[in-house]
Amino acid sequence: MYVGKLLIAAPSVLGDKNFHRSIVIITEDKNPGSFGFVINKKLDYSLNDILEGIEVKTPVYFGGPVEQDNLFFIHNAPELIPKSIAIDKNLHWSGDFKVVVDLINSKTLTQSDIRFFLGYSGWEEQQLQTEINLKSWIVVDNQYQGDLFSIPNKDLWKQNMIALGGKYLIWSNTPENPNLN
Repeated sequence: MYVGKLLIAAPSVLGDKNFHRSIVIITEDKNPGSFGFVINKKLDYSLNDILEGIEVKTPVYFGGPVEQDNLFFIHNAPELIPKSIAIDKNLHWSGDFKVVVDLINSKTLTQSDIRFFLGYSGWEEQQLQTEINLKSWIVVDNQYQGDLFSIPNKDLWKQNMIALGGKYLIWSNTPENPNLN
């Protein structure tokens, strides 16, 4: 139902550590739950900082609060990565990691083709729908499609607030920490 959709964290002054100003892409949505990755929270280290054998500096993102010691990835190269799982016609997730390492080291795959995440965002059966009904998330189509990897992360949440318009416009200019206002 929500596979390939983006979840935009509803504006809040509470500052939820995990999802404050987050945008999540849903990669799986079936019983017994939903699964996705925060796409706009780049971490301060690279793939070669956490894995041996990576020769190219490649960013890593916070994917969510679940299994933060596990590495996941989404990409737009299913023809190169066996065992990929389709999210939509342009995006896939997972696949043969040994092949991915070789493709990164040979520079066949670049940051515009793949994004790595530590952890994932997960919801038990009906939990995501409940959060959507409570207006914790705004569900939108993925307007970025295959360009998901080339969009700037820093202001992505703000840009989406502006695009939503109406009552969300005021939130686009609020500081990350309202105490600094």
